[in-house]
Amino acid sequence: MAQKPSIPKGTRDFSPAEVAKRNYIFGKIKSQFKNFGFQPIETPSFENSDTLMGKYGEEGDRLIFKILNSGDFLKKADEKLLQEKDSLKITSSISEKALRYDLTVPFARYVVQHQNEIDFPFKRYQIQPVWRADRPQKGRFREFFQCDADVVGSKSLWQEVEFVQLYDAVFDSLGLKGVTIKLNNRKVLSGFAEVIGEQDKLIDFTVALDKLDKIGEEGVKKEMREKGIAEIALEKIQPIFNLQGDFGQKIQGIKDILATSEIGKAGIAELEFIEKAIAAIPLKSAKLELDVTLARGLNYYTGAIFEVAAPEGVKMGSIGGGGRYDDLTGIFGLKDMSGVGISFGLDRIYLVLEELGLFPETVTENTRVLFINFGEEEALYALKVISELRRNKIVAELYPDAAKMNKQMKYADKREIPFVVLAGGEEMQQEKFTLKNMKTGEQYTVSATELMEKIS
Repeated sequence: MAQKPSIPKGTRDFSPAEVAKRNYIFGKIKSQFKNFGFQPIETPSFENSDTLMGKYGEEGDRLIFKILNSGDFLKKADEKLLQEKDSLKITSSISEKALRYDLTVPFARYVVQHQNEIDFPFKRYQIQPVWRADRPQKGRFREFFQCDADVVGSKSLWQEVEFVQLYDAVFDSLGLKGVTIKLNNRKVLSGFAEVIGEQDKLIDFTVALDKLDKIGEEGVKKEMREKGIAEIALEKIQPIFNLQGDFGQKIQGIKDILATSEIGKAGIAELEFIEKAIAAIPLKSAKLELDVTLARGLNYYTGAIFEVAAPEGVKMGSIGGGGRYDDLTGIFGLKDMSGVGISFGLDRIYLVLEELGLFPETVTENTRVLFINFGEEEALYALKVISELRRNKIVAELYPDAAKMNKQMKYADKREIPFVVLAGGEEMQQEKFTLKNMKTGEQYTVSATELMEKIS
């Protein structure tokens, strides 16, 4: 018996209607990317392992899909490690490549490799799939598209301001009103770690803090204790969990906490700059909110950190995120090349638009008119006008086989094609067509010109 076909967990097939909706989102995002002056690039789906490993923190590294070396991948493996079954240590000898985890690190590699061909500051956008060996759940997949925009080669905070505007422009164009653009700064997080005397545990501190919305205050504190952060340090940081009010009130709250930290105060100044600029150029429909617990758990952010939440009432993880990285290209040998970027989570955006019924009906429109096939001569007669319809951007099809009329009509009905054209011997003799409206059942005898007018 043949094996029942299946696909890996965390991946999906997409129907024509789903692809049309995804392309609608791509189109809106790409349009705004271009509108803001970003240029497109593409990079390979897999990179050398050493390009990716060590760039996302311990948790991120575990989620990278490794690709076994071609041929006899065990040939170069260390026999001792094989016997010990130490998978972490043996990986480098049996896997030299890995599927990309995100688009940012490959972009940094691209910038370094092509630095002599690039005009800086370089504004690029990239829309490609990425892969993560995560546990599949609603809104979280192992294969998914990211839509990234980055600027590299400028330290100007006006870039952060423009990214807030870009998020607002994209979601407003999709009709997704009321998203929240959460903003924080890595320098503020470093300041928190400094004032509680735990600078050496900054990554542990931020990774735990980033989970506040998932595991709650007590869960965060428990994880921090497990990482060796002292109880007295947790007491000092308690005010973070109680911050309330608008952007300005929260800023004042963290000013009190970070009064003795120079790096913390630098982060506050950057946050205030962005908020002041956005207040002067109001957003269309998004809200800007300060979230001092936002860390995103990635090692390479050094300044602003962004995360976008769906409108209230929609249960979904972040639908976008990003931040400033002052020396990401330094990991590939190009020092002091500051950059900042954001990403749109296509798959989650799709689910939110679907849940809220925000896809326009026209998105899934397919063939406008189907021509019934009565035989070779009739098909040729039909194809002449079909060619003319297509030149006028009207989607038209000829049923490929001279099947029974009932079968062809059912095909049109199942595919929800609004018009059917019958062109048999009588119509050919009169140089006419019989046009049927599939919704009303009405029929008309029309010329080629009239046909085009009626279905346009």
